[in-house]
Amino acid sequence: MPRLIDELKGLARRQLVDAPADFTLSPTAMVNEAYLRLVGSPLSGFSGRGQFFALAARVLRGVLVDHLRARSSAKRGGDAVRLPPELLGAVPEPTMLDPEKVLTLHAALRRLEEIDPRRGRVVELRYFAGLTIPEIAVELEVSVPTVERDWRVARRWLASDLAGRR
Repeated sequence: MPRLIDELKGLARRQLVDAPADFTLSPTAMVNEAYLRLVGSPLSGFSGRGQFFALAARVLRGVLVDHLRARSSAKRGGDAVRLPPELLGAVPEPTMLDPEKVLTLHAALRRLEEIDPRRGRVVELRYFAGLTIPEIAVELEVSVPTVERDWRVARRWLASDLAGRR
């Protein structure tokens, strides 16, 4: 269990890698909140590590997005937050993104998931769960070239979608 918690904190740290020093959400708090959300949900057995960490990454992303929404509300002041500069590769890379832009990215990923669920899943597994291309291929039961293609297309689609929303 301690090793699992350390891995989950690692996922959370990746999502907070460029957060400013005064950012109030810690990896431990993210993992604790994710645990509370998972305990109350009906979970079926996991077929493997990738499936578990994909779900964990999705829940951690939800915790982060909810925190940013609360933080950016008018009554709380709406400070800017940092996100990883390698944000999906093809997405424009400002070093400081405000909560509105983070939420816009989240909405774009949701739109991608509606249009092409597999490509949305590839982004989630690659970026948020930290799985490798071969691990994603096993998890999705597709070939490595298919995952590589999906990753490239998804990054371009997100960049285009975000550019069109500015």
